[in-house]
Amino acid sequence: MITLYHCANARSFRVLWMLEELGVAYRLEMLPFPPRVLHPDYLKINPQGTVPLLVDGETRMTESAAICQYLASLHAPTPLEVERGEAGYGDYLNWLHFGEASLTFPQTLVLRYTLLEPEDRRQPQAAEDYARFFFVRLRALEQRLEAEDFACAGRFTAADISIGYALLLARVLGHHERFGPAVQRYWERLCSRAGFARAMTVQAETAARQGLALLPTAGVGLGKRSQARG
Repeated sequence: MITLYHCANARSFRVLWMLEELGVAYRLEMLPFPPRVLHPDYLKINPQGTVPLLVDGETRMTESAAICQYLASLHAPTPLEVERGEAGYGDYLNWLHFGEASLTFPQTLVLRYTLLEPEDRRQPQAAEDYARFFFVRLRALEQRLEAEDFACAGRFTAADISIGYALLLARVLGHHERFGPAVQRYWERLCSRAGFARAMTVQAETAARQGLALLPTAGVGLGKRSQARG
C-alpha cells in the first residue's frame, strides 16, 4: 500500500488530494511542521526532512508535482491525466509544474521570512519581493481562466491540483485578497470538489487524533506555526 508522509497544508496536500480524487488506498503518516525539527526521527526515513514523501514499494518520491504526475500515469486511464498525443498535453505538463515552480515556490519564501524564522532572521523586504513575484505569476493564471474553467484540456486534471494547492497556500498567507474574479471562481470550483473536501477532512481528523493543532486561516487550516527554521 502507498504511504504518504504529510504535514497539514504543506505541499504534501497535493498528493493527499490526488489520492482522494483517484480513490486509491493509502496509509497516511501525519507529522508536525517542520518535521525535521519537531520529529527528528523522520530524518531516518527521509534525510531531507521534507514532505511529501511517498513510498510505493521500492519507489520513493519527494516532489509533489512529480508525485501527482506519477500517480496519474500509474492509474491511467484517468481523466486526471492528459495523455501524450491528446490535445492539451503540453499545456498539462506546463501548468502542472507552473503550480509548483511559479506559484508555490515564491510563497514558501514569504512563509519562511515572515513566520518560520526567528524574529532576528526575518526579512520583510525579501518576503515582499517574493510576494510580488507570486502576484505577477498569478496574473497569467487569471488570463488563462478568463476563457477556461480549468487549466487545460477542458476538464479537471492533476494540473489543477498542483495549481489548487498554490491557491490554498495563498489563502493561508492572506494572498487570496489579490485573486482576480476568474481565479476566485476557479478556487470555488476546486474546493467544491468531493476529493478536496475528503482530503481536508482526512488531514483535520488525523491531526486531531494526533494532537496536532490546526489554525484556521482564511477558511482553511494550517499546522501549528513553529519558530524553528524551515
